[in-house]
Amino acid sequence: MRILIINSEYPPIGGGAGKASANLAHELVALGQDIMVLTAHFGDLPRQTKQEGLHILRIKALRRRLDRSSALEQIIFMITSSFRCLALLRKWRPDVIVAFFGVPSGAAAWCANLFAGIPYLISLRGGDVPGFRPYDFALYHKLVAPLLHLIWQRSSVLVANSAGLKGLASEFDSNAPIEIIPNGVDLERYASNERKWDPPRLLLVGRLVYQKGVDILLEALEGLQSHPWELSLVGDGPERDTLQSLADQYGISERVHFQSWLDGDALLQQLQEANLFVFPSRHEGMPNAVLEAMACGLPVIASRIAGNEELVIHGENGLLVPPEDPDGLRNALAELLENHTRREQMGQASRQRVEDHYAWSRIAAQYLALIETVPNTQYPISNIQ
Repeated sequence: MRILIINSEYPPIGGGAGKASANLAHELVALGQDIMVLTAHFGDLPRQTKQEGLHILRIKALRRRLDRSSALEQIIFMITSSFRCLALLRKWRPDVIVAFFGVPSGAAAWCANLFAGIPYLISLRGGDVPGFRPYDFALYHKLVAPLLHLIWQRSSVLVANSAGLKGLASEFDSNAPIEIIPNGVDLERYASNERKWDPPRLLLVGRLVYQKGVDILLEALEGLQSHPWELSLVGDGPERDTLQSLADQYGISERVHFQSWLDGDALLQQLQEANLFVFPSRHEGMPNAVLEAMACGLPVIASRIAGNEELVIHGENGLLVPPEDPDGLRNALAELLENHTRREQMGQASRQRVEDHYAWSRIAAQYLALIETVPNTQYPISNIQ
């Protein structure tokens, strides 16, 4: 089966959604499918990459940063990917399209369906669902809502990566058919290893933005200075200076280490050296950072929000605390900082949980099973002018 995956993010571009689309593409190839990825170009990345069963096509999007894109850059990708997708259909006609994000990628899938009858699925990621992160996206969602309705209505099915995200999507469009397929994790790359469980070494991986709740973590840690913890923050973003000032204000700056973005072996080293992962985010779809930490055998303290609460089983592989609650987070931290044996047991449970439920091979098989139910309604190629 020929499957076209469209996503403006694809490694090394973007974050969790880019990784998800890459892992899905490779696993579908392993399942014997013919896969093409249509994504944004950046810097000196090759325009085309061909591997056995996988063809990556990078198109002009005027993207200026690896880790995030502006509204204008999203609009440009929406336009260029739509035209390139239609042109592509004359030479390489997919049986189905999987678009990551309703906007911008869904627009290209919508065009392919409108002009050639190519069926498509939308993989919802969070930021493309109205109601998600209203403090960041309220105006954006209001502006794109009419377009999203059109794109969702022609989609064969929407795929949410968590029950919470499905609920949010249903509030926006109660008629949309929505299935849940979670994110996955590469179990071979993110492997559990022997580690030192004392002294406590805390880790958070993510963009330094309001959404991630790093300010809540720093406030919680202010009251735990009698414990011998160290915290590494892997990531960068517009809140970095503010967070560094908060660490100074709380008197913990010498114990909080801002690492900027790390990838590959450098990120793995941080995951292997840590012995407690902390993720007090305000909103998530399903966080890849938590999945990767769990795969590495780390216990997790996370906010009780959609996505997190499906990964972290309270008292089993970590602890869940109410969002926006530094006191609750402080109490949970104190509970595990004082008990390295329990942290080790929870870490083992984390690894077992991802092995049982979140291997990318399992997730790709779920996508393929859903794709195979999509009716083929393609039109003759002559309909594309």
